[in-house]
Amino acid sequence: MNDPWLQSFIERALEEDIGTGDHSSLASIPARSTGHAILLAKEEGIVAGADIARQVFLFIDPGIAVRLLKTDGEKVFPGDRVFEVEGSAHAILKCERLVLNIMQRMSGIATQTRLYTEQLAGTQARLLDTRKTAPGMRYLEKLAVRIGGGENHRMGLYDMILLKDNHIDFAGGVKKALEKTRIYLQMNQLNLKVEVEARNLEEVKLILETGGADRIMLDNFTPEDLRQAVRLIGGVTETEASGNITLQNIREYAETGVDFISVGALTHHIKCLDMSLKASKQ
Repeated sequence: MNDPWLQSFIERALEEDIGTGDHSSLASIPARSTGHAILLAKEEGIVAGADIARQVFLFIDPGIAVRLLKTDGEKVFPGDRVFEVEGSAHAILKCERLVLNIMQRMSGIATQTRLYTEQLAGTQARLLDTRKTAPGMRYLEKLAVRIGGGENHRMGLYDMILLKDNHIDFAGGVKKALEKTRIYLQMNQLNLKVEVEARNLEEVKLILETGGADRIMLDNFTPEDLRQAVRLIGGVTETEASGNITLQNIREYAETGVDFISVGALTHHIKCLDMSLKASKQ
């Protein structure tokens, strides 16, 4: 456990769940009881979070033995065993809900991401996530996207400049937003990539005339308009399609020649993968 963020996350999550104690286990199971349990997949999907789950168990009790039977990124089917855990029964039960919450959500995200990336096969487009994540779980959700075959956009507000519609409107237009950004970066000696949103072809032209953008986000463009915009940009900046992109139409967008496609639904509109942790006699 050498990742300070992960250690802090697990500690806070367990504190939220355990509180003054797991009174159900304390009341019914002798303190020194040991047990064996199996994590079962209950539907088809992509496993994500197995290694995180192992670390949750070890955080509670370093003496617990966890044997991973499926690794992150592997496909599972109903009835498949994902891992086995053996050790203190109290420790296993303390971890059960947190492990399931993490793995079901991460696996749901990885499964959804894999479906989207499969639609991009044979094109140059790469799939990106967004900041539409559950508070406190962004690290894990973005990890799940990578496990599913996608790539991460910026992690937060601090590691990239993204001038979206509200920034542009508050700044007084695209030109002013880009010019102010250039001055800000110089004054603060920051080396951050700059992406700017374009809502139509006229804004694309204005961004190209003004300069200072590393990537142009083409928001809510139709595939026809997106193709025109990509042709107009001509490789001067990277291009990213965003808005109203679904599993059913992403292929059409990818075939326009755009570099990236960002899909917020990867993390904010997902179905958790059904799994269960069951006690076993081996």
